[in-house]
Amino acid sequence: MNWKAVARYAIGTSHQKQGIVCQDYGDYCIFKDVIVGAVADGAGSAKHSDVGSRLAVETVLKYLGRISEYLQKRKRCWQKISQEFSQTEAKNLFTKTVNKVIAELGKQAAKENYSVNDLACTLLVFVATPDWVAAMQIGDGFIVMRSEDSEYQLLFQPDKGEFANETTFITSTNALKEMQVEVISQKQEFICTSTDGLEKVAIRLSDWKPFPPFFKPFEEYLQETVNPEDEDKYLTEFLNSERLNSRTDDDKTLLLCLFDRE
Repeated sequence: MNWKAVARYAIGTSHQKQGIVCQDYGDYCIFKDVIVGAVADGAGSAKHSDVGSRLAVETVLKYLGRISEYLQKRKRCWQKISQEFSQTEAKNLFTKTVNKVIAELGKQAAKENYSVNDLACTLLVFVATPDWVAAMQIGDGFIVMRSEDSEYQLLFQPDKGEFANETTFITSTNALKEMQVEVISQKQEFICTSTDGLEKVAIRLSDWKPFPPFFKPFEEYLQETVNPEDEDKYLTEFLNSERLNSRTDDDKTLLLCLFDRE
């Protein structure tokens, strides 16, 4: 039994036309039966948001890199690893994580002599064991999961703000206030995390429900692939396909995870 995962991102056609680099980034780390994933989307209005999104994700994975050790200690000391975080415990963990990211962005801005707002990005993070998932989201994008014997579930409604193309970024003064946190206590099967470039093709915006035909092929792809990091042709071709680019011109990121109980 183990996690399978793959993370890929692709530049949007609008950025290609403007000569702008991809401002998305996503990655993950697996520690025994615990997986930590993070995805960030750099603000289009921020000069160095591509740097900000990568630094945010790398900081999250580095900071939470000892989560498996922490959970094992927690297991030895007073409860089973299968017992999920409480909502309070998860919020405290993610608050510390966000503060660490903000501090690293501040250091980068000071080093390069520009504003921290030039590094603005959204941030989505999850920590998952075979039996539960704790997740947070600042800004838009989505985390969709499927627990054992259940349907696909959208964890958070994306933060869209009052006006079009408006959202909360990790550098926003109200970032922690707007941070959404959730803990799901069920046996995990599949997790998909993405930036907002794929929202319109993956989520029914009328009622914020996941569109199953979007997610099911990815779940089957992970089930059938021994090592998705090495066998990523299906995913990369999808992200760069003309069919997808005809429906969204934004950067797009997919982080896919499956717990293989066999």
